[in-house]
Amino acid sequence: MSLDLASLTFLLVEDSAYMRTILRTMLQGFGARRIVEAEDGASGLEAMERANPDILILDWVMPILDGADMVRMIRTPQNPFAYIPIIMVTGHTERSRIIEARRLGIHELLSKPISAKALYQRVSAVILHPRDFVKTPTYFGPAPREIRNRQKIWQDTNAASAS
Repeated sequence: MSLDLASLTFLLVEDSAYMRTILRTMLQGFGARRIVEAEDGASGLEAMERANPDILILDWVMPILDGADMVRMIRTPQNPFAYIPIIMVTGHTERSRIIEARRLGIHELLSKPISAKALYQRVSAVILHPRDFVKTPTYFGPAPREIRNRQKIWQDTNAASAS
């Protein structure tokens, strides 16, 4: 299934001009026509105001204002972009980073080196499978994904603890 990305606006926030070129070229290959770029989180926030993007793709580690700080500023209920789908790109895929990304309220995590297939899968996921947002005293962001085979996992856990 091919998505029509021509009507969507993407904001790429990445400090590496080389990575921005790679991401832009891939998005253009998927049919995206409106791609706005910023080189750090601070200029990314300014670009959001001007471009009104539909999807945000940003790097985690950047100077001035990194991706995590930018997401923290966006994921507040009073922010007009609070509900924007966010795809975070990172070269750091340690378990602690993945947990932190989930706590920040990103939709998808994309690890470097990136592939066109992986980027397309993340973009498709945020478009085809939108998630409701959750607001608690400690979290505001997309609802966690459903755990497949939850009943089986629960049964296996109970069976193991009963032994």
